[in-house]
Amino acid sequence: MQSPSQGRRLDAVPGPFTPRTPRVVAARRLQRRRDREQTGRFLAEGPQAVREALARTGTVVELFGTPAALDRYADLAAGAARADVPVSEVTDDALAALAETVTPQGLVAVCRHLHVPMDEALARGPRLVAVLAGIRDPGNAGTVLRTADAAGAGAVVFAGEAVDPYNGKCVRASAGSLFHVDVVRAADPLAAVEALRAAGLTVLATTGYGDSDLDDLADAGRLAAPTAWLFGSEAHGLPEDLTTVADARVRVPLHGRAESLNLAAAAAVCLYSSARALRVPRGTRETAGESASS
Repeated sequence: MQSPSQGRRLDAVPGPFTPRTPRVVAARRLQRRRDREQTGRFLAEGPQAVREALARTGTVVELFGTPAALDRYADLAAGAARADVPVSEVTDDALAALAETVTPQGLVAVCRHLHVPMDEALARGPRLVAVLAGIRDPGNAGTVLRTADAAGAGAVVFAGEAVDPYNGKCVRASAGSLFHVDVVRAADPLAAVEALRAAGLTVLATTGYGDSDLDDLADAGRLAAPTAWLFGSEAHGLPEDLTTVADARVRVPLHGRAESLNLAAAAAVCLYSSARALRVPRGTRETAGESASS
């Protein structure tokens, strides 16, 4: 009979690691932003995040798991072993120390930072980009990142005083999308806007007081060009200097009695409006325009 440890590379130290094992202690420090910045590493928790991280070659440094989780997700343990990633068994207490959720799923991976410079992301010619300008809530940031990925965005820019994309809650809220798109960290939001515009993208700023209606832009075909959407924090919105330099200030129409949409919902509406416009074949747009003018 095959033993539970066969087929995966396990650390040579006898018995599962405990909360006091030096490697567990070192990994736990990555829950702090200062240590993530110093080491260039972060934690990805749960089987979904681990699966997506392993699919991005060279990202995972080490995989921690309880014996039960490593057996349950044997395919992930085997995938880590094939990539020559150490797989370390840990006690339930050690896993609880590494995880930041109330009911962890038994797996935590140590991953390398994966953000890229703005010029590298733009060199790939993204047609849809989301810019998180000063968004501080990690749950909101991770959800917008996930939505941008689903809408087909090529890059997500964390600009200015935005939350750390490697914050544990942000990583979990992205549901693996952190590993799918180009993540860019831009200290200067205005410089980021200039770079996006220089790359040929139309820059649209979202604001509840925008002078352009999203539906009107879509009907006029103005979302069919490569676009970068600027999203601000839910509490304070976009700073005025960013809305001023944008090509248009866009509001999402409210057809009912709701006062507003939250950030994640508004971002989803905007990104999917662009995604739909970008997917319409050029010939269809031209035909539709000719029909409308006849």
